[in-house]
Amino acid sequence: MSPRRKLDPAAPDTFSDRPPPRPRRVGLAVLVSAAAAIVIAALTVSTLLLITHEKHRRAAVKDVAVISYVRSFMTQYTSPDPLHANDYADQVLAQATGQLAKVYQERINEIVVQVAQAERTRGTVLDAGVERWNGDGSADVVVATKTVTTMPDGKTFEGGSRWVATATQEGDQWKISNLLQVI
Repeated sequence: MSPRRKLDPAAPDTFSDRPPPRPRRVGLAVLVSAAAAIVIAALTVSTLLLITHEKHRRAAVKDVAVISYVRSFMTQYTSPDPLHANDYADQVLAQATGQLAKVYQERINEIVVQVAQAERTRGTVLDAGVERWNGDGSADVVVATKTVTTMPDGKTFEGGSRWVATATQEGDQWKISNLLQVI
């Protein structure tokens, strides 16, 4: 056999010890690629759902925190005690900020006199809910309250009112920056 002799490509390889190559399985490669794409898509969808769920959870926690604070404030605000008028005014002023603090500070003497001359009143919050979140991070909370005033002769008078309280977070503490009675 001459080295120049041409071999038939269909003839078996007589110079090698390895077996002839098998035909490639294209189906298996396609199946593995499809499975990888499905896994990546499932991970992407799961991640997006987790992010959305976490955003909704944080918003709900924030709503509960602001509503809880406003309920507490409004219960205190609608329950003036004439025997402790100065303490009442100081507690309201300590929880006020912005416009409410400014107006309350300017009129604090008038408020103390009015509270001292009034009858003891007990306020309760019937319901409260976040109306909207403002761009500055504050929340407008709508509050329905009921007040019961006990007169010296033992008679009681009940009244109800609705309020819009704007709560602003300063550090870790919520404060009321605006308070409007709604008719």
